[in-house]
Amino acid sequence: MISRAVLLAAGRGTRLGTLTNATPKPLLAVGGRPIIVRILDGLRAAGIEDVVIVTGYLGEVIERELGNGAGSGMRIAYRRQETIDGTARALSLARDALGEEPFAFGWGDIVVDAANYRAVVRAAGFAEHVIAVNEVDDPAAGAAVYVDGAMRVERIVEKPAPGTSATRWNNAGFGVLGPGIWPVIAGLAPSPRGEYELPQAIAHLVESGADVRAVPVSGPWFDIGTAESLAAAREAFGPGGAREK
Repeated sequence: MISRAVLLAAGRGTRLGTLTNATPKPLLAVGGRPIIVRILDGLRAAGIEDVVIVTGYLGEVIERELGNGAGSGMRIAYRRQETIDGTARALSLARDALGEEPFAFGWGDIVVDAANYRAVVRAAGFAEHVIAVNEVDDPAAGAAVYVDGAMRVERIVEKPAPGTSATRWNNAGFGVLGPGIWPVIAGLAPSPRGEYELPQAIAHLVESGADVRAVPVSGPWFDIGTAESLAAAREAFGPGGAREK
């Protein structure tokens, strides 16, 4: 049973402009609740009991807002990413709390229906590693995920050139990872941006022959990176709206 999770919530959210001057991106509200609270609610419903949140920019604000999780029925701990050197390095900060067991993971700025967290945790009963994927016209802005007929991941291409992908599946930014991810991260080279990226590590897992399964996202999916994506998520999940749970 998977009972632990890591949420990556260290980024600045520069493309959101003044919206994140005093509020870290994960605490921006969608549907009357902070984004990260929506994620925690979904994880709790999926059976997650312990969460490590990796903070950075305005980390003290997130820590003060969420506390130790007692009010939400979870246990929340924190790690601070003092040097923002990539999401793989951020994940590694939580390794001491995870041991050698599989764990759920996610970015702290993804908005989906809560049922999707149950889906990826359930799928982890059949594969060591699971990633959620969402269907898009062109995955150029994210990572193109190629799968076989059984949704086994065959290849991941990070930030492919526009119009070059033969798949419409995009890495949706959450899932379950087994302990096999740790040696991959330890041997990871920096990306062209000079950072150690978790999607790059997952791509290496696939290349090594690891069993990585893809689970399609049900319902709308938003990566809150711009004011426009935030507005769209608020419309889709607004209080009293069709998607509000």
